[in-house]
Amino acid sequence: VQLQASGGGLVQPGSSLTLSCTASGLTFDKYAIGWFRQAPGKEREGISCISSADGSRFYSDSVKGRFTISRDNAMNTVYLQMNGLKPEDTARYYCTADRRFAHTGPTVLLADYKGQGTQVTVSS
Repeated sequence: VQLQASGGGLVQPGSSLTLSCTASGLTFDKYAIGWFRQAPGKEREGISCISSADGSRFYSDSVKGRFTISRDNAMNTVYLQMNGLKPEDTARYYCTADRRFAHTGPTVLLADYKGQGTQVTVSS
């Protein structure tokens, strides 16, 4: 199983970015896909997940209302639209895959598969 995250970059506060996670080696539509992030010196934080079946979504309080997760099963890809970015969003962002939908941040971190991540830096 491979999970390739992309779309990170350096942006100013208030900007938007869309991260992509493309999966291979698994039956994509059977897996919930999540995102977690880790900033230097900080613990990993599970921030979002989308289910395989009914499109249920989870967002952590830190991103709720600013980030939107979506999936395109035909493209084996999940997107994380990030609006209103803040300096505290600076982190390396990783996507995950698991048969089970993660409805809490800590559960996202328990996923069976994790990708290599993409860096997001929010700075003026």
